[in-house]
Amino acid sequence: MSAREKPNKPLVGILWMLATTACFVAVNIIVHWLGDQVPAAQSAFVRFLWGLIFFAPALARILRQSFPREVWALFGLRGLLHAVAVGLWFYAMSNIPIADVTAINYLNPIVVTVGGALLLGEGLAWRRITAVIVALLGALIILRPGMREIEPGHVAQLGAALFFGGAYLAAKKLTDYVPAGTVVAMMTLVVTVALAPVAIWQWQPISLSETLWLGAVAVFATGGHYCMTRAFAAAPVTVTQPVIFLQLVWAAIAGWTIFDEKPDPYVILGGAIIIASVSYMTWREAQLKRRVTPPAPATKI
Repeated sequence: MSAREKPNKPLVGILWMLATTACFVAVNIIVHWLGDQVPAAQSAFVRFLWGLIFFAPALARILRQSFPREVWALFGLRGLLHAVAVGLWFYAMSNIPIADVTAINYLNPIVVTVGGALLLGEGLAWRRITAVIVALLGALIILRPGMREIEPGHVAQLGAALFFGGAYLAAKKLTDYVPAGTVVAMMTLVVTVALAPVAIWQWQPISLSETLWLGAVAVFATGGHYCMTRAFAAAPVTVTQPVIFLQLVWAAIAGWTIFDEKPDPYVILGGAIIIASVSYMTWREAQLKRRVTPPAPATKI
C-alpha cells in the first residue's frame, strides 16, 4: 500500500461511526435532561468553558503564533456563527422532543452544500439541486406546517442548522491556512468569549451537579468527533455516512424510554429522507473524486 493510499476497513469504520452516534446521543440526552433549568446561553457557555480547559495547553501555543489578518477574521467569524448556532441548539434541545432536534439537525450538510455553491463557487449540478429539494421535503414532513404546532424550539433548531452550516463553511476556508486542530481550539476560545456576555446577562445559580453534567457534554462531544475522525480514517465516508441515521433511531428510543416522548413516525420518515439525500450527495461526490457535502456530524460540536 502506498503512503498516500488510505486503508479501507469498512467494519472498523462502521464501528467507529457507531461510537460516534452513541457519543452525540449522550450529549443530546444530557442537555435534554437538564432542560431549561439553566438558560441556554449559560449552559452553552459552561459547556465551552470546559472545552476551553481541555484546549488550554494547545491554545497557549497557538496564541503565540502570528497569523495573517484574514485568518484572524475567519477565526472570529467562525466562532461567532458557531456561538449563535450552539445557543439556538441548546434552546431547541431543552424545549422540543429530542428526536425532532436530531432529525432537523441533518439539514446542516444541506446548508453547507447550498452555501458552498453560492459563496465558494463549488457549483450546484442538477443532481445536487434535486437532493437538496428532497431534503427540504423531508424537513417539511418533520415540521408539517398547518398540521402541527410549530414551536419556538423548532424555529430555533432550523436557525441552528443555518448557523452551523455557515460556521462549517468558515472552518472549511480556515483549513486552507491552519491545521484542523488549530481551527477547533480557536473555535472553542471564540465561542466561549462570544457567549460570555449573554451568559452573564442571563446568569442563574447553577449547581455543582449541573456544572459537572455540562462537563460531561464537553467530554462526549469531544469523544464523538474523535470517533468520527477514526471512522473516516478507517473507511470511505460513503461507507460510514449511512450509519449516522442510527443517531435518530437512538434519539427516538431515548426520548421514548427516558423522557416519555412517543416516537413520531413523521419525524423518523423525514429524518430518513434527509439523510438519504445527504448520503446520495456524499456518494455522488465520491464518484466524482471531490469533497463538498460534509458528513452530518461534522458540522456541529
